[in-house]
Amino acid sequence: MAKKKKLSSFSDLGGMVYSTDPDYSPEIDDEEVDEIPPSQQTLYVSYDKKQRKGKVVTLIEGFEGSDEAMNQLGKELKSKCGAGGSVKDGQIIIQGNFVQKVLDHLSKLGYGVKKKGG
Repeated sequence: MAKKKKLSSFSDLGGMVYSTDPDYSPEIDDEEVDEIPPSQQTLYVSYDKKQRKGKVVTLIEGFEGSDEAMNQLGKELKSKCGAGGSVKDGQIIIQGNFVQKVLDHLSKLGYGVKKKGG
């Protein structure tokens, strides 16, 4: 199922500038990302303090899916841990050492999880 994209400039037409067909309506297909169910994903959880001025953070790596879904998961984990953090470069970063709490919560959500590192 393809979505219709609203065109905002000529570059969105893919190089087409003019058509003589009065009924012509360009359709641009967006790439749809198929969401992979949590049961088919393995997330790697670790803590890290390298290049962070000695501050410890919990890293979640290996998420496969849309940026929106990863942002939503990051928001949920930050709320569960009661800590700040961010989502960038394909990683979810939670401030503080919450490895066990994150492992437990991701398992409850149905993700395959592995503890990475020490």
